[in-house]
Amino acid sequence: MAAHLKKRVYEEFSKVVQIPHEEAPAKKLRLSKPSKSAALHIDLCKATNSTDALQYLLQFARKPVEAESVEGVIRILLEHYYKETDNSVRLKIASLLGLLSKTQGFSPDCIVDDSINTLSNEKSHQVLAQLMDTLLVIGTQLPESPTVRQRLIEVACKHLSDTYFGVRNKCLQLLGCLGIVESPLNKDEGLVRDVQSIISDYFGDQDPRVRTAAIKAMLQLHERGMKIHQIIYDQACRLLSDDYEQVRSAAVQMVWVLSQLYPESIVPIPSSNEEIRLVDDAFGKISHMVSDGSWMVRVQAAKTLGSMLQVSPHFLEQTLDKKLMSDLRRKRTAHERAKELFASGEFSSGRKWADDAPKEKLDTNTVNLIASGACGAFVHGLEDEMFEVRIAAVEALCQLARSSPSFAEKCLDFLVDMFNDEIEEVRLQSIHVLREISTHITLREDQLDTVLAVLEDSSRDIREALHELLCYTNVSTKECIQLALLELLKNLNKYPTDRNSVWKCLMFMGSRHPTLVLPLVSELLSTHPYFDTPEPDMDDPAYIAVLVLVFNAAKSCPTMPSLFSDHTFRHYVYLRDSLSHLVPPLRLPGRKQVYGLDSVDSGSGSGSVESAQLFLQQSLNRVSTIQNLEAPGAQDLLDFTIRDLQRLGELQTELAGAADFCATYLRCQLLLIKALQEKLWNMAVPLCLKQNVTATAAAQQILEETYKLEFLYCGLESRQVATIHHVRLQAKALQLILTARTRLDPLISSCEKFLQDVESFQRLFLTELPHLQDSFVDKLLELMPRLSSCKPVELVKILQTTLRQSGLLQLKLPEQIHRATATIIEPTGESDNPLRFTTGLVVALDIDATLEHVQDPQNSVKVQVLYPDGQSHVIHPRPGDFRKPGPNRHRLITQVYLSHTAWTEPSQIEVRLLLAYSSSSTSLSSSASKQGWSDSIDSIPPSEAAVEGTIPFSKPVKVYIMPKPARR
Repeated sequence: MAAHLKKRVYEEFSKVVQIPHEEAPAKKLRLSKPSKSAALHIDLCKATNSTDALQYLLQFARKPVEAESVEGVIRILLEHYYKETDNSVRLKIASLLGLLSKTQGFSPDCIVDDSINTLSNEKSHQVLAQLMDTLLVIGTQLPESPTVRQRLIEVACKHLSDTYFGVRNKCLQLLGCLGIVESPLNKDEGLVRDVQSIISDYFGDQDPRVRTAAIKAMLQLHERGMKIHQIIYDQACRLLSDDYEQVRSAAVQMVWVLSQLYPESIVPIPSSNEEIRLVDDAFGKISHMVSDGSWMVRVQAAKTLGSMLQVSPHFLEQTLDKKLMSDLRRKRTAHERAKELFASGEFSSGRKWADDAPKEKLDTNTVNLIASGACGAFVHGLEDEMFEVRIAAVEALCQLARSSPSFAEKCLDFLVDMFNDEIEEVRLQSIHVLREISTHITLREDQLDTVLAVLEDSSRDIREALHELLCYTNVSTKECIQLALLELLKNLNKYPTDRNSVWKCLMFMGSRHPTLVLPLVSELLSTHPYFDTPEPDMDDPAYIAVLVLVFNAAKSCPTMPSLFSDHTFRHYVYLRDSLSHLVPPLRLPGRKQVYGLDSVDSGSGSGSVESAQLFLQQSLNRVSTIQNLEAPGAQDLLDFTIRDLQRLGELQTELAGAADFCATYLRCQLLLIKALQEKLWNMAVPLCLKQNVTATAAAQQILEETYKLEFLYCGLESRQVATIHHVRLQAKALQLILTARTRLDPLISSCEKFLQDVESFQRLFLTELPHLQDSFVDKLLELMPRLSSCKPVELVKILQTTLRQSGLLQLKLPEQIHRATATIIEPTGESDNPLRFTTGLVVALDIDATLEHVQDPQNSVKVQVLYPDGQSHVIHPRPGDFRKPGPNRHRLITQVYLSHTAWTEPSQIEVRLLLAYSSSSTSLSSSASKQGWSDSIDSIPPSEAAVEGTIPFSKPVKVYIMPKPARR
């Protein structure tokens, strides 16, 4: 019994408790980076001489440094700086301090004291200048710290007395970038002075580089929003006569700034009792600089004159005075002096009373220096030997003439004379300038004769610019119209490729001068009041040009059609159909039944833009109700809506882009609905192979259409781009489901790629997710934790269910949306004569196309040539082949080289323009910044792989070619 009790006691009090085994927590890996400061310290310690140390510093400068390592690296550099005796090494260290202070994410306030302390014991002027530059970098990185700013300004003022120009330059630059007008500075034995007076003291420095730096520092204060004192004007004017061109160029800018700040202030004229406005005085002084010895100063002065729009009219007009005045006396030319000497002999002949008497002396106090200074400034500029000065003078005349119609009339002769300049760029700029001021001028016959002489120029750009000038220029007489028409027809005969440009020019000329064209109609159309004249050939471009001029003039002149002959009315009908953009609709009473002419005004053809826009919005609202319809009804509604939108785009060109965009988007939805029909998903795969193929093709077509929606239209907002990507994600889900139904191999890689696309969508369009409620992607994001951990088969089932349950996402139209379009002007594709060339050689095909609403055409537009045997060549035009005649409009003029093997007979090739795109170039995907060193192995999921392709956006043009065999 005792033994039994003892056993029970042991059982009660010696109970063994087993502690469950706990798993050791998994150790997290952390990528350790080598310490940049330690590596730099080891390298610098290994250096046996200054050359080795300099090499190590140069190698270190090529490597990036993280923000958290910058401070340690700077400490190592400063430690080695105090030990180093070689100036070049200390100079490199000072440079590295400035570079490291610019590191993103690093605040240099912790190294301000150390950087300032390095100045105290430094003896090298070059190193001092570099250290001041480093302090300037530190100050610009800490704009919100007034204490640091004040300390740096005091340091700069202290070192302004340095004997080396580089140190003074950097100190002045620091004062210009960090100085504050309101805060007085203590300098020169306690005198309180502001930063402007300190900087202005160095306008008279002995070194021209310091004088230039002082002016630029003052201009820097102005750019930062500080008002410069007017007392600096006299000092700046004295610097206009400096011996060095850099000083004079900066002084011109300084005088201009002060003339804009104090235009109405009154300043005295030296050596005179008169006073004038400061802006007029500055204009006269800058006009003097147009005759400067340095062409760079002349360019600066000419450009500056163009922006002085507040000058008095009489000062402005004196710049065009061709009489070169000296002491208010006209200088006689060499020809005049020679003629007078020849007529009178070497001595006085005695025939003319007092012809050899001395000229009267003029009192120099009565000479107006402003008039003589501003006199002939633009004459000098337009006749300068450097074409850069002439271009600057032409541009300045344009700016002044646009604001003064009277000045535009007076400078017209000078601009027309520039059409004969020897440099093409000057001629082209003169034409553009005259085009801009064309509303203020009317050309005389002699001026028009000079202008039309440029049509003989071999440069296509010059000729087309002149055509555009004639479109908007007014002429004075009917002889001018006749002269212009004759020269344009000569141009058309000499350069047939200018056909469209000449026709457009005559269209505008006829509509602007109907009363001047009216007296010429009988002569132009070769009509006679009594005799019948032969009917001209309608294939003649010159005759079409004459008809375009006459028909556009007849629109504003109702009496003109009575002068037309019968064949002229027939030709009108033909041109109204074939060249409707050049021939306007005319009211021709009594001719409608016979010739079918349009007697309705062009403005009443289609509805207004407002009603069309309302119809577009109502169509989109109607489509949003397809959720409540069965599949056949929804498809019919989408079909009808797409048809209506396409027709709307044809009728209303202003809404063509928006209508096409909506129709393409609804076409994607229609394809998606057809691919998700019940019978396709309720049957076994072997029983619906044909339907599977159709659904696969539909998914691929949806992807292509989404790329068109994204890259073929401009003006899209973030919400529209998110809607496009949403449809693309649906198409990718459909592709994944169809792949799972027809393929037996594992789908792990495809599923992972799809999940990455979903995460990329969430990252790119995070701000648009609230507008995507109850959409396909919204449901996917709710199921994302489950999708990330499930098997591929289960993921496909979830995708199938979610895709079939998701509805149509409502499309919201942006304010302005335009479709990128291209029209190939040349070749026309109308010629039946083949382009012949020898096999193995090349032939050049001229391409002339107009591009509308194309973004970055230099990188995105390509030319495709498709041969009859199926070969396709894609040519990337040179950037110089693109011109920009107007906003959202480009012109492509290039040559494509063709080559092929021998053919037995001529055949046609197709030429079209392609728009290249890359999904990585979207503006939203580029927002992701580059990733640096990461402290964890966890990283941001990669975005979708870049998809590149091309979209045809022009109608193909067919060209006959004939490669013939080489002769032996």
